[in-house]
Formats: sequence, C-alpha cells, structure tokens
Amino acid sequence: MADDVGKLVRHRGTGECGTAFPAFRDAHVHLGLVAYDDLAAGGLGGVVDLGWSPDIADLAAGAPVHVAYAGCFLTAPGGYPSDRSWAPEDCVRPVSGPADAAVAVAEQVGRGASVVKVTLHCDAGPVLDKTTLTAIVAAAEVPVVAHVEGPGMTGRALAAGVGVLAHTPWTERLDDDLIDRAAASQRWISTLAIHDGTSAQEVAVDNLRRFHRAGGEVLYGTDLGNGDLPVGVNRREVELLQRAGLRNRAVIHALTAPFPVPLGTDLRTFVPAIPDHDLAAWLAQAVVVRPEELVEAQGDGPVHGA
Repeated sequence: MADDVGKLVRHRGTGECGTAFPAFRDAHVHLGLVAYDDLAAGGLGGVVDLGWSPDIADLAAGAPVHVAYAGCFLTAPGGYPSDRSWAPEDCVRPVSGPADAAVAVAEQVGRGASVVKVTLHCDAGPVLDKTTLTAIVAAAEVPVVAHVEGPGMTGRALAAGVGVLAHTPWTERLDDDLIDRAAASQRWISTLAIHDGTSAQEVAVDNLRRFHRAGGEVLYGTDLGNGDLPVGVNRREVELLQRAGLRNRAVIHALTAPFPVPLGTDLRTFVPAIPDHDLAAWLAQAVVVRPEELVEAQGDGPVHGA
C-alpha cells in the first residue's frame, strides 16, 4: 500500500465502509505530557517523542502505539529547555563542547533513541556553537532534529547538516535562498496549530508554503503535550497544512512518512465514511485498527489521485 493512497475497506466488526491507510504518525510529541492511552482512538498508530527524561524508554514500552524517541534534549550548558517548568530536570543533557558530542549522542542511542534532538533557542539562553553542533551531527548515525527559535537559528542548523526541524520556523520570515537550500536537504515537522491566535502562525504558514513549493518534505507533527491539543489527528493542523499549499496526497504523505523508521504493518489507520470536501474534518474521525479487522473493497480509496 503506497503511503499516499488509501484503500477502500469495510470494517468486519461494525460493517462501516471507509478508507484504510498505513498508520498515521505524529512526528512531534512529548509523551510524558500526553494521555497516550487515547492515541489509537484518535487515529495515531505512531508518535515520535522529541525530548524527555531517560524514563521515556519505559513510557514508550507501555504505550499502545509505536513510539520512536530522541531521549534527552542536547543543548548548550544553561540552554533551553533547562529553565522550563514543564521539563523534568534530567531531560536536558548539556553538551560542553565538540569532544563531548559523541558521548552525548551515544548515551541517547544506547537508551534506544532513533533520533537525536538538539535545541537552538537563542532567545532563551546559550545555544550550541557551530563546531559542537557539527560534531553532534557527525557523531549521529540517526536523524538529528533541531528546535530552532530566534534570528539565524535555521541557518545555523542547516549549515551544520541538521536534517530535520522540529517546528516550521515561526520567529522570522526566511529568505527564499535559505528556503531553497533547506528544501534540498531538510524535512520540516509542521506544528502550525500551536500558534493559533498569534501573528507567528502566518509567518510559519508562509515559510512552510514556500518550503513545500520548493520541494521540501513536510511531516505532520503537533508538539502534542504543549497546551490543549487533541490527542489524535488534529483537525486544525491539517487545515493549516492545506493553507500552506499541501494537497490531499501531500497531507497523507505527511501523516504516513516513514520517519524516523517505518512503523511496520501491524496497525492501520481507518477513516470511516466517504469524505466530502472537508478533508481535515474527515481525517479527524480516524481510529487505529488491526489489519485483520478490515476487508478490502474494490477500487482505490477516496483520497487517491487528489
């Protein structure tokens, strides 16, 4: 089953017809702040935890969906999020310099991390210098994801070879040249809905629109755990992806892309009924099922070709 094409199916138990997709995934959550028992009922078969204390391994093992995780935030001594009330004290791993980079990365991977998270928030304290950041990227045999916030931080991450941004940049409008270079080598996790009611949202949507238009890969993510967000497919996030120019196939790809690793085939996301013009409202009805709960009907799913 292609990651951007659903299949028409019928649910064996309820008799409902609908569309089956590879399991949807939220590529940016903080599991320690989420009622994760509800993820499957909300349509998510996988999540990526982008920063928590070492006990994330236990949380991941107890979750009813697939969890990939980064482990601790790698940051400069005294850097973000070490001063945040929501952050457990042991969720931050200060990296003292280039010589410490490989050790810090190895600690996270040794605890099961399949991504590494770095923070570059120059408005909240010290940030990793260019040499240390480059050393982290060089040491990591897994994707490096960066939180970038403040002037110049997207460019710093790009120059160091960081391959994924944890958020669409929202603190500054990026110039077209930087957008083009980012689109050639990076993936961006959307997290647009967390800016509802702020001018930052329009900056983020504009940056993402141009990134997507330039060929950059967009991943669906919400920063779940940050504020009052639905535990499951976030209708508002999908609406904002559409506002940023993603059409149906691109939205489905953002939800199903194999980042940081493929989810496997033991879970499917099932969306009941036939969609009308409102893709976001339809996807927000999604639930996670086992493949054996579905029987394939004839034809391609209603999102095919859109």
